[in-house]
Amino acid sequence: MAEKEHTGKAKGSFRTSVFARLRYYFLAGILVTAPIAITIYLTLAFLKFVDEKVSAIIPVEYYLPTAVPGLGVIIAVFFFIFMGWLARNYLGQILIRISEYFVDKMPVIRTVYGWIKQVFEMVMGGQSKAFRQVVLFQYPRPCIWTIGFIAGPPHGEIQSALQDGEVQTVFLPTAPSPTNGIILFIPARDLRILKMTVDEAFKIILSGGILTSPEAADPTKGIKP
Repeated sequence: MAEKEHTGKAKGSFRTSVFARLRYYFLAGILVTAPIAITIYLTLAFLKFVDEKVSAIIPVEYYLPTAVPGLGVIIAVFFFIFMGWLARNYLGQILIRISEYFVDKMPVIRTVYGWIKQVFEMVMGGQSKAFRQVVLFQYPRPCIWTIGFIAGPPHGEIQSALQDGEVQTVFLPTAPSPTNGIILFIPARDLRILKMTVDEAFKIILSGGILTSPEAADPTKGIKP
């Protein structure tokens, strides 16, 4: 009788172990495959979107026997390279000044154009330090810390109105949409500059604080067989 009970427990334990391992492999397979599949899907969707937009302007199907995936992206890259080269030439500078002259005569459009131009020059300019440093600071009250990005020192009236030593403009992004956030003007002495890159900081924000270390990037970590 004791032997039968022991045998039954052994069989039950074996079945539990098998199902536990199958469950582990199933969840690990999802965690490993899902990011790759989603990345491939989004990449193909982006290529298709750009191809459709470029094909509407340049009907490449008239010149090629078949559609080439990603051709629109290649054309767009060469277009921007050409425009950048043209903007560095004397003729390009004249064309830009003429176009900006006409835009400056339009009441609403000139405001939007000026704002967009300043943002792009600040973020993408070679001399810009905007969003290149990650900082910790206390918000919304002392002893509660959050992460943000230095956008540079404030200028104009804001700088003259702040009589608190060196002040930095800090962008506090919100999850899950880091393009939205809050602009804060914080004394430099209250900021703790981190060594992590902007990409690493965005990973922390987008993951809701889950990816706080390199070890956390392992998709199978924490799943027990």
